[in-house]
Amino acid sequence: MPWIRACSVGELDDGDALQLPTTPPIAVFHVDGAFYALDDTCTHGQSSLADGYVDGTQVECAWHFAKFDLKSGAALTPPANVPLCRYQVRVERDEVMVELPDRG
Repeated sequence: MPWIRACSVGELDDGDALQLPTTPPIAVFHVDGAFYALDDTCTHGQSSLADGYVDGTQVECAWHFAKFDLKSGAALTPPANVPLCRYQVRVERDEVMVELPDRG
């Protein structure tokens, strides 16, 4: 499966996120020195989670306040009840890389 560059380590402050222009969009989060990548679109609505509110290892959707676990993608609170797809992340030198799934 291909790996793509998401950003450099210094581009995201702690607690920040960015959206990758992939299909589907992927959100990359930086929390306490770790990076996480999940589907960017809330499973309840069409809201970008990169625009959500990060609290520890959770992100809250800005539209309907559903919360998701950044480590697992699990839906933690209603109205969402479907988990997010999680992507592998690695740091190579100073670059944050995200593994894209094989959509074969």
